[in-house]
Amino acid sequence: MEDLLLSACKRLHFSSNLVAEAKKIKADNHLDFLLTLFNAELDQRDRKRRNAYQKAAKFDLIKTFEDYTFEDIKFPTALSPDDLLATSFIPRRENLILYGNVGAGKTHLAIALGVAACDAGFRTRFWRTAALVNALTEAKRQGTLSRFMKQFDKLDLLICDEWGYVPIDSDGSKLLFGVISECYERKSIIITTNLEFARWNDIFVDTKITAALLDRIIHHSHLLDFTDRDSWRLRDALISRKTILD
Repeated sequence: MEDLLLSACKRLHFSSNLVAEAKKIKADNHLDFLLTLFNAELDQRDRKRRNAYQKAAKFDLIKTFEDYTFEDIKFPTALSPDDLLATSFIPRRENLILYGNVGAGKTHLAIALGVAACDAGFRTRFWRTAALVNALTEAKRQGTLSRFMKQFDKLDLLICDEWGYVPIDSDGSKLLFGVISECYERKSIIITTNLEFARWNDIFVDTKITAALLDRIIHHSHLLDFTDRDSWRLRDALISRKTILD
C-alpha cells in the first residue's frame, strides 16, 4: 500500500514525505485530515522554495534581522524600519542606497533584506560590485554577455555590495551601466557604499556614465545614512579584547 501511495505522490508531484506526514495526523474526520495533510505539503513546498531562492541569491553569508538594530541609522521620511522588514519597497520597484562608514552594518542589512525577499517569494541576486564587473567583463570577452544578462530578467531584487570600493575602468563602467539600465524601473536595487554621490566620479572613468548611473539609481531611491553609526566590527573587537583582558 505504501508503495502505491508513494507512486501516487510522484504522479501528483507531491513531496515523497507526504505519506510519512499522513501517518502522524490525528483528525476527527476526513476533511480535517485532508486539510492538515495539504497544509503540511504546502509548508514543505514553501520551505523548498525559500531554500532554493536563497541558494540562487548566492549570499556570501546568511544574515537575518535577528539581533539587528536600526539605532543611529537615518531614515528618509518616506521609509521606515517596518517597511524594510515587510520588503514593501520591492513590489514598488524602489531602490535602497545604504551609505556610511565601513563596518557599520550596511552589508548585514543588505543581506538580511535579501533573505527576507527570498522568503517573501522575490527572486534575488547578491553581488560584490567588483565581482559583478569582473563577471561582465569575462562574459563579454567570451562572447556570452547576452546570455549572462538574461539572469537579470528574472530578478526582483539586485544587491550590489561594496559599491565604489574598487575603481572601475571605462569598459567595466559601461557594462555595469547596462545592468543598472536593465533593472531601471523594472527591479529593485540595493547598493551599499562608503562614498557620497559627489565622489562617484572617483569610481568611474567616464563622467557621463557616472551622471547616467546616478540618474537611474537615485530615481525611486531611498537613502539610508549610516554615517553616525560606529563600526560594529571595531566595537565587537574591542568588546572581545576587553573580555579577554578581564
